Amino acid sequence: MDSLSQKVFAGRTLAKILAENWESWLLPSGLGAEDRIQFLIDSTLLSRIRLKSVNHPNVATITRFVWGEPDAFEVACSLKKNGYLSHGSAAFLHGLTDELSSTIYLNLEQSPKPKPAGGLTQAGIERAFGGKQRQSTMIYRYDDVQVLQLNGKNSGMLEVGDISLQDKTYRATKLGRTLIDIAVRPVYAGGVYQVVEAYRRARETVSVATLLATLKKLDYIYPYHQAIGFYMERAGYESKRYDRLKKLGMEFDCYLAHGSRDRVYSSDWRLFYPKGL
Repeated sequence: MDSLSQKVFAGRTLAKILAENWESWLLPSGLGAEDRIQFLIDSTLLSRIRLKSVNHPNVATITRFVWGEPDAFEVACSLKKNGYLSHGSAAFLHGLTDELSSTIYLNLEQSPKPKPAGGLTQAGIERAFGGKQRQSTMIYRYDDVQVLQLNGKNSGMLEVGDISLQDKTYRATKLGRTLIDIAVRPVYAGGVYQVVEAYRRARETVSVATLLATLKKLDYIYPYHQAIGFYMERAGYESKRYDRLKKLGMEFDCYLAHGSRDRVYSSDWRLFYPKGL
């Protein structure tokens, strides 16, 4: 078990591993799958954790088996086969923040959906950003860790890959995609002040060309390029890098954050942002 790169298992996966190795490990014969697992829990580093839904009591509790000390990111990634780490969790993996939040953000993409009919209007932007930003209520908790499952925009796993930290590898959004995601949903990265700091830390490493190509493919309804350019300017990027965002056009006034009341207007970006930023 020590030699396996995987340390977090669903019950069925673990049972298969034990069935394939039980005899060669010279462990007691005559045990069924559940008894084998319990034997290892009683005798080795294997333990059981249960992740309970915080807000939805009718959602089934998820059981996972971990070898040694459970890694919160590994546990989160084990919940959904096609899930990947994003937003604040991806920002931590990329070194954009030093704070390891007790909330792990796991993105599970929705099925493709058609764009709303009618096109974008200033009134539509006002309605969308006037109130509090919607947040997922699908939260699983174990010990002092909670995993927030995001039903993200379908992107076909765009700019998602294996990200390494120390001796572990996780499925997560790449750097440019992470910067886009936290600009679109700053609430999942600690807020707009933390997003500015993340952009500052990424200043020397992010490819603006890759970021722009990714943003174009994501094809958002709202003009998030105005927010991204604003973050770049505030984080000290050279003007020739963020000027590429301005060339995408600025037809509407937009907002850096939802529900902001004490705000200032940037005429350069046609963007309202919190006072003091």
